[in-house]
Amino acid sequence: MVIRNINLETVCGITSRLPENEKPEIAFAGKSNVGKSSLINALMNRKSYARISATPGKTQTINFYNINEELYLVDLPGYGYAKVSEKEKRQWGELIERYLHGSAQLKAVFLLIDIRHEPSANDKMMYEWIVDQGFHPIIVATKLDKLKRSQVQKHVKMVKEGLNLVPGTRIIPFSSVSKQGRDELWELVETEFLGKESDGKANK
Repeated sequence: MVIRNINLETVCGITSRLPENEKPEIAFAGKSNVGKSSLINALMNRKSYARISATPGKTQTINFYNINEELYLVDLPGYGYAKVSEKEKRQWGELIERYLHGSAQLKAVFLLIDIRHEPSANDKMMYEWIVDQGFHPIIVATKLDKLKRSQVQKHVKMVKEGLNLVPGTRIIPFSSVSKQGRDELWELVETEFLGKESDGKANK
């Protein structure tokens, strides 16, 4: 995917009406400190377009990034931040559920998991919940650069077993620092959800 233009087109809060988009939507879910904004910035080939907050749990909206007038990258609110009130957690959950149920253009959900640690109870709950909504989430194992190369397969197995993944579920190790996994993510999106043929070339 050659990134020609990006537009943060829609920001939906708890009381907002969801947009009725006509282009495919690719959504990203993950706990509040898993590196979701960094991943989205890496995919967009921008350093700080998606706001990276020093305060976990800050993203309280669903953000729709229009890429090349071709598709939307959809940033869902992070979950699992302890200092957020139970009321806020519930409202964010209801917002995400409304989106998963209500979007006619949602083609895929990517669930981000920190590759360094066993999936948390919140990670497991989110994975099971996304599956229950009828989706087959693709797992992105973030913060790959924090591991030695010799540790990667062991930790991928830990994530797979910790989530009790449905057989055949894709796991893509990813680093926002080295950009490893970026091309694989874009190729997956383009070939499986945009109907493009793979040319085997790196994305720009």
